Amino acid sequence: MNEITLTKRQRTRVGRRLSVFVGHVELFLLTLPAILYFIVFHYLPIGGVIVAFKDYRYDLGILGSKWVGVRNFEFFLTSQDAWRITRNTVAYSSTFLVIGIMASVTVALLLFEVRNRYAIKVYQTSMILPRFLSWVIVGYISYTLLNPELGILNQLRVFFGMEPVQWFGDTKYWPYILVVSNLWKHIGLDCIIYYAALLGIDQEQYEAARIDGANRLRQMWHISIPSLAPLMFILGILAVGDLFRGDFGLFYQIPRNVGTLYPVTDVIDTYVFRGLRLGEIGMTAAVGLFQSVVGLVLVVSVNLIVKKIRPDNSLF
Repeated sequence: MNEITLTKRQRTRVGRRLSVFVGHVELFLLTLPAILYFIVFHYLPIGGVIVAFKDYRYDLGILGSKWVGVRNFEFFLTSQDAWRITRNTVAYSSTFLVIGIMASVTVALLLFEVRNRYAIKVYQTSMILPRFLSWVIVGYISYTLLNPELGILNQLRVFFGMEPVQWFGDTKYWPYILVVSNLWKHIGLDCIIYYAALLGIDQEQYEAARIDGANRLRQMWHISIPSLAPLMFILGILAVGDLFRGDFGLFYQIPRNVGTLYPVTDVIDTYVFRGLRLGEIGMTAAVGLFQSVVGLVLVVSVNLIVKKIRPDNSLF
């Protein structure tokens, strides 16, 4: 009798799940391309992580190569480059995270104060356009500005009686150049996300604040920014996972892979790329796995901290 009851319950559960699937089949079909993409390009290649524990040889393949345990990790962590590229990656990513959120929220608040709909369209289009440019194109644009002899900036300096600057020979300028380049390329789309969240705020809150005598600055501080806080937390948590991941296009195309700039422009991703070009497959796979594991740990840890402080703003 119990077996019959259990079978009926199982059939009921299956029937309910099937009905839910049939009722949302259109949504499933819409998400199917994304699901297939993640399966093919993100989950199936996971088996390749064993390369990080092998002395990979092309003629032997992945399965035939010799196991070396954690030797590849030891080689990277004890090398002279480990501290430099880790420091650069974390420092730049942290700077991008903090400055990016502050700048994006500020621009979104300014856009929210613009009432002319045609002006809004012009501002949004002009700011989001750089996001669709590849880093190769942006690299050539920056080179026209920073070229030591024919660059626009040096020509302007010479015109005003100043000495030209060897941008690609002095490391002190590049932290600022990279931060500005990254901000210029990403601030457009990021501020649009915050601007869309501002449009969803109940306008009655602003009307009540105006009746109470609050000016626009106070409305921003007491209504707009608190309303954006959940979104800022979520995007911040997701960005924390990339603290150990640098934008390869930014750090390779803008400095043009100039060796003298490595102390301030070399990050984990460019280091891995050079290792692949030299055929160090096992070592670069170890660096990539180390990078991914640390990113996962950071996301989970930060989310747990946020969940304890502000449970409503955590991811899960």
